[in-house]
Amino acid sequence: MCIFAENFLTMFSKDTYVKRRNELKKLVGHGLIVFFGNNDAPTNYPANCYAPMRQDSSFLYYFGQHRDGLVGVIDIDNDREMLFGDDIDIEDIVWMGFVPSVSDLAAEVGVTLTAPMAQLKDIVNGKSSGSRPIHFLPPYRFDTKIQIMDLLGIHPSQQKEAASLDLIKAVVKMRSTKEPQEIEAIERACDIGYEMHTTAQKLIRSGITERYVGGQVDGIARSKAQGVSFATIFSQHGEIMHGNPSGALLENGRLALCDAGCELDDYCSDHTRTMPVSGNFTQRQLEIYRIVEECHDYVLEVAKPGVKYMDVHFAVCRLMTERLKELGLMKGDTDEAVSQGAHAMFLPHGLGHMMGMDVHDMEGLGQIYVGFDDETRPNLEQFGTNCLRMGRRLQEGFVVTDEPGIYFIPHLIDLWRKEGHCKDFLNFDLLEQYKDFGGIRLEDDLLITADGCRFLGTKRIPYHPKELEEFMLPF
Repeated sequence: MCIFAENFLTMFSKDTYVKRRNELKKLVGHGLIVFFGNNDAPTNYPANCYAPMRQDSSFLYYFGQHRDGLVGVIDIDNDREMLFGDDIDIEDIVWMGFVPSVSDLAAEVGVTLTAPMAQLKDIVNGKSSGSRPIHFLPPYRFDTKIQIMDLLGIHPSQQKEAASLDLIKAVVKMRSTKEPQEIEAIERACDIGYEMHTTAQKLIRSGITERYVGGQVDGIARSKAQGVSFATIFSQHGEIMHGNPSGALLENGRLALCDAGCELDDYCSDHTRTMPVSGNFTQRQLEIYRIVEECHDYVLEVAKPGVKYMDVHFAVCRLMTERLKELGLMKGDTDEAVSQGAHAMFLPHGLGHMMGMDVHDMEGLGQIYVGFDDETRPNLEQFGTNCLRMGRRLQEGFVVTDEPGIYFIPHLIDLWRKEGHCKDFLNFDLLEQYKDFGGIRLEDDLLITADGCRFLGTKRIPYHPKELEEFMLPF
């Protein structure tokens, strides 16, 4: 056990978890639901664990407890709920401090029945279960897969397919629409995100390493929140989508891209900013930056309940194509260029994704259920479009990211030029001059409101060019 006693605090009231489980019972309708909590994960030997432990998000959503080694069971047909886990002994207390009993943890979230983990198999496979369906979510950790194999006899290679579609759809339905208290939690995480990114903007200067800035950003998350919500991206190679901080020195004339967020009170933030290392954009950088800025802000005009986020994505792609045509980097009919996927030379990913307890919220349940539905299906054939994580109709209470970008990827330019791909829409001669450019992305977290949308967080991380340059000035 690698977490301390003071970490055992539920985020919301007992009634919240009771109401959520009752709603889940109605949605699933029949059978036994099993939520597997996470266990400690050793790094290089058993007692040296990744810390702090991160609880499974769906277990947290319905059972609210952060302790390792727990499993929650909901018996829909008999209208009862149980929390399984083993109480700790004195040796654990000596090393980690006192931890509440499983029965005390259960009572905090309105569960009255508890049992040691050894009895879980009896309950799940006992006579009272009969031939009822056993509902579980797709596992993503190897220890959970072993646990499912021991419990249900399903080999890990078959567990994704055996996971309950009824449960997946019910959880997605509930977790997609954020409660007011969840939105407040995300707002708080976004405010820490503001500190993370403005720290980076003040630190950036020629001669310090990417790793130094990335480390300082991580330090804000670790000291003021539970930690980062994903591995921080900080790089002068902004054309690499997930560029980890390296030991490279920052250089004047280049752009530095910072994509970072924190997790606070079990909810995430996710922002991206791109800054000139020198503190001032060159004319060429500013031309590309202003296109991304316009696309980023355009989302505020078109995203609203009832609109497909896929349509918002393609509206942004058309705007981006028009502006790139004005610079001579693209050509031809805008609608045809977007239809053929020519814009993916510059924007090879989707406009955004769901966000909440997971930074890519519920992605482990299957993107086809989270970001799409029976009405809106993904296009898995076209480059760029196949990376859309979110396409379905927006609803009030959804939280999605708004993260357009323009990237100049030398190997992609070379490949498409060699193949003649989208040659009627791309100016490859001019693209050659941008191979050293890097990439620009701007990202904020968007709440869908009753009549539109708004960015989350009480403070906006500087991103308008003049505002950003002035903010980056030395003290």
